[in-house]
Amino acid sequence: MKIPTHFNSSDEVEHFVAQFRDCTLPCERWTHHAHLTVGLWYVLHYSPDAALNLLRDGIKAYNTACGVPNSATRGYHETITRFYVWLTDQFLQSVDRSRPLLELRNALVEHYSSSELPLQWWSREQLWSTEARMAWLEPDLKGLS
Repeated sequence: MKIPTHFNSSDEVEHFVAQFRDCTLPCERWTHHAHLTVGLWYVLHYSPDAALNLLRDGIKAYNTACGVPNSATRGYHETITRFYVWLTDQFLQSVDRSRPLLELRNALVEHYSSSELPLQWWSREQLWSTEARMAWLEPDLKGLS
């Protein structure tokens, strides 16, 4: 069972992201909320394009450190990662980015806590296809606006 990720301060969030970045974060802590937390940190600190590139490399390295292969069926998923970078950027455009990191993180997780959210844009078959995992695949249900 995945351990929920809860933080009491922005410093704890920073420490968590640092553990992800140096691949020392315990693998069982790599949850959907952890992905959102790390993604938020990157989109706050970099442009969306730079954040995506850093996240792509970081997730692949972290998966490798946890013994998870980045393959056509497991590990890094390009379409989901790009979707959440887009969604996080949209979120940050709608809030005061100067709020403390902990507040931003908690608001983001509250809004996007369901890992099923991409299924509003992609059919399950398309989202979980090899093509979507390996490269960006445009949504088949509704466009990103």
